Amino acid sequence: MSHPSPGHHSSTTPSERPRFSIPGSGLAKGLAVTLRTMTKKTVTEQYPDTQPDLPPRTRGVIGLFEENCTVCMLCARECPDWCIYIDSHKETVPAATPGGRERSRNVLDRFAIDFSLCMYCGICIEVCPFDALFWSPEFEYAETDIHELTHERDKLREWMWTVPAPPALDPAAEEPKEIAAARKTADKLAATQAAEAAEVAEAAQPNLTEASPITPVDPAEPPEGQS
Repeated sequence: MSHPSPGHHSSTTPSERPRFSIPGSGLAKGLAVTLRTMTKKTVTEQYPDTQPDLPPRTRGVIGLFEENCTVCMLCARECPDWCIYIDSHKETVPAATPGGRERSRNVLDRFAIDFSLCMYCGICIEVCPFDALFWSPEFEYAETDIHELTHERDKLREWMWTVPAPPALDPAAEEPKEIAAARKTADKLAATQAAEAAEVAEAAQPNLTEASPITPVDPAEPPEGQS
């Protein structure tokens, strides 16, 4: 049987060594927390007389911006509670140019959310590709009848007035690709219009000279009507 040499040190780490605690130290710590809490002043918000100060992105109720809805049905399909009801129909749009093809588009007939089933996960807002759904911090829409918690599209549109404005962009952030592409298109269109206007002005200048030629006048010849 081998014995450790006098210079041998134990490989036990400090975390593996047994810890010795004073009996009752845990109780003393708990009582200290209780005493600190007892000496603090209790602040009670008298709701509903005093409205709570909620974060601007509180998940209160969902607002619908109907103009952006294309009836793609993504929100209804992804909803885990199946609490979104959408009805629509197709209509034919005449051709925009002569000889063009007619198009068909979806027209929204009904958009409703049953908030008695909604679990406020926000999946419908995240998957919407056209920003038609928004969070509102409003939460005071309790009803005595559970059927009144199904908000139709008119009610959902009213909640849009309570949706806070988006936060300002970071000045050091890169410009969004959509804005850069729109600005590039606008600059290109403005340059094309300026070039066309310059060509029209250049073409009109010779015509103006030919339409009203300047006749030289002989200083020795008296004006017409004088002898």
